[in-house]
Amino acid sequence: MAFLAAALVITLSPGPDNLMVLSLGISRGRREGMMFGLGCAMGCLNHTVLAALGVSALIAASPLAFTALKMAGGAYLMYMGWQAIRSNGSTFSATGSSRAPTESAWSYFRRGLIANAINPKVVLFFLAFLPQFITPAQGHLAVQTLVLGTVFTLQGAVVFGALGYFAGHVGRWLTRRPSAGKWLDRMAGSVFIALGLRLIFAPSR
Repeated sequence: MAFLAAALVITLSPGPDNLMVLSLGISRGRREGMMFGLGCAMGCLNHTVLAALGVSALIAASPLAFTALKMAGGAYLMYMGWQAIRSNGSTFSATGSSRAPTESAWSYFRRGLIANAINPKVVLFFLAFLPQFITPAQGHLAVQTLVLGTVFTLQGAVVFGALGYFAGHVGRWLTRRPSAGKWLDRMAGSVFIALGLRLIFAPSR
């Protein structure tokens, strides 16, 4: 219960994942925001497995590996932002629907999954956070890590899903205004590019 409470506080605190889920939910729609949020949450499973196997420790100990992963994550976020800025706002129809006609909801789930899975900041976070709630005397350290990581993932899915759901409501209201789609896409794209630049240029330590 202590771990779950701490995980909820961390997930609810303002951060890059929250901003991405909110911006996509507002600009693209409720379902897309929810699926992207669920993808972000499921990406935590990747870091959980890596932490359990000890691979994360190797990445954290290697400046070259960490820098490469950081650059890849930042570039991916900037690519997503550029795609949104190039949009002409056609993701919004006259009826106020914000569903992109050429992209499935699963494509947003995949985007969220990749964006989280290649984020080196999350690698280091899991290395620092999960061990604090592991009891060595109980043994099976890898199993304890997997259980804690799964709990973190599940609560993240609930929180991010809710963020995407309510952000979608805001987006549907805003689409009733002329040219809202184009400006919302530009706002969402700007958020993604800013987060990508922040990830690339953030100090490694």
